[in-house]
This record gives sequence, C-alpha cells and structure tokens, in this order.
Amino acid sequence: MNTKPASRKPHSVSVVVTTFNWPEALAKTLRALAAQQTLPGEVIVADDGSGPATRDCIERIARDYPIPLHHCWQPDQGFRAALCRNRAIAAASGEYVILLDGDMVPHPAFVADHLAAARRNTFVQGMRVLTDADGRDRLLASDAYTLGFFDPGIRRRRHALRLPWLSRCIAAVSPNTSLKAIKTCNQAWWREDLVALNGFDERYEGWGREDVDLAVRAIRLGLRRRSLRFAGLASHLYHPERHDGETSANDALIFETKHGRHTRSLLGLDRHLETPGQASLADLASSAGGEHANAA
Repeated sequence: MNTKPASRKPHSVSVVVTTFNWPEALAKTLRALAAQQTLPGEVIVADDGSGPATRDCIERIARDYPIPLHHCWQPDQGFRAALCRNRAIAAASGEYVILLDGDMVPHPAFVADHLAAARRNTFVQGMRVLTDADGRDRLLASDAYTLGFFDPGIRRRRHALRLPWLSRCIAAVSPNTSLKAIKTCNQAWWREDLVALNGFDERYEGWGREDVDLAVRAIRLGLRRRSLRFAGLASHLYHPERHDGETSANDALIFETKHGRHTRSLLGLDRHLETPGQASLADLASSAGGEHANAA
C-alpha cells in the first residue's frame, strides 16, 4: 500500500469498460464517456470474447473519438471477467483506473466526480441507477446520457440524484471496511494499489465473487472503501439476469479468501505486466482500428 499524501489527486485516469456481445449498449457507454465534462486520458474496452459486431462498433466509434480508444479482446471461453479486467489494467497508462461495465451509461460528470472522490489508501465504490426495459429503450433511443429523478423507467430513484455537496459530506466520513454491494460495474482504484494486490484472481471463472475477492484483499492490505453516493452517477441498461445472484461456482474460492491471509491474488495481474521476454503493454491493447489482442 502506498503512503503518499491522501489529498493528492490523480494526474491521469484510464477507464476500463468490460463488455460481452452487446454492441448497442457499449456504443452508448463509449459515447457517454466521450461527452464527459472531464475527459479521461484513455478508454480501454475489456472484451470477454465478443463477436465481430462489437469489434465493428468500436472501430466505427474510434474514427472520431476525442481520446485514445483501445480494444483488449480475448477468446470466448466462458465468463472470464477477472482475466479480461487484468489484461486491460496491465495495458492502462493512467495513474487512476475507473472500472465500468459496458451496460452502464455514465452521467456527464461521472469522471469528474470520481476524480473528486479519489483519496490515497482507498478505493471508491459507486452506485447504479437501475432501468427497466422501458427506461433502457428510452435511454438507448435518445441523445441523453442520464435519466432524471422523476423520469419513468427507473428504479432506485435515490441513485439518480446528483448532489455533489451531499456526496462530499458522505465521502468525508465514509471510509470503512464494508463489503456490502461491492460491484465492479462502477468502481475506481489507484493503479499501483491494483498492482500491489496483483489485480483480480483469475482462478475465478463463471459469474461472481471476483469483485468481492479483490475488496477483501484490499481491506486486508489496509485500504478502505469510500462510497460514492449522489455523484458518479451511471445508469444500468436493463437485461435479463443470467444468474440467480445468490450462488456462484466461485463460492468455495471466496470462502478461501475470506478465511485466508493473502493480499495478492494467486493468479493475477503480474502475468500481464511487462517483463523481459514478454510482450510490451502496447501489444496487449491494440487501438480499435488494429488487430485484436490475443489472450494471455
């Protein structure tokens, strides 16, 4: 864990967007990131095996994208979000990394709010506005990047309120060790903390628990969670869930982590970082107009 002054803000930020075979949603997410009040330094699409339609979507958007847009792809061998995110984090050049899912549409102040909430020795857990099918369709069909508190088609309406002054008050007293509602769909980390933790544990395959595993190890390392409420807004585009949310094939792994002592993942980020004899980071994330990067 670093010991630099907690008040120093990140000098650069990368946004990692995880996706799988939903190019319409990804296009909305990428356009919303291009319309940010504070642009990130780069966007990296962490693609867990999507087909050609997603590649074509990224190539089309990249033609006039205002910042570097990279496509980090791996073959479809099942749900491998931990591996996918690690490869994108390895390729990231930013000092700060915001994790966002490709079915999340960020508010225009999303990046600015995350940067305002960044503090050393913490990670930031954001919230999500849940849409229903009607809200999803309205958002996808419009030029807007957010739904208001009184708009139809959303649930968890309190998460649609952006109140920066209240967000600052909550964040000032929020650093804690809670594992409640840990979700990488809207989360932010200092990259050097992710390196110290060896990123996500790639033994987690299939849906679930790789995000909680990272948070457990981070808290054990001495990091604290900051909850970003009433800022850093992002709307989740409705889709039928592919899991029951209660059980996971990875439950045995998360039990092992919670009852262990390790802080570094046992199979993680260091496999993708540049070392003699390995590909450079530039080779891990090709620009959208280039070839797909191969899985590690």
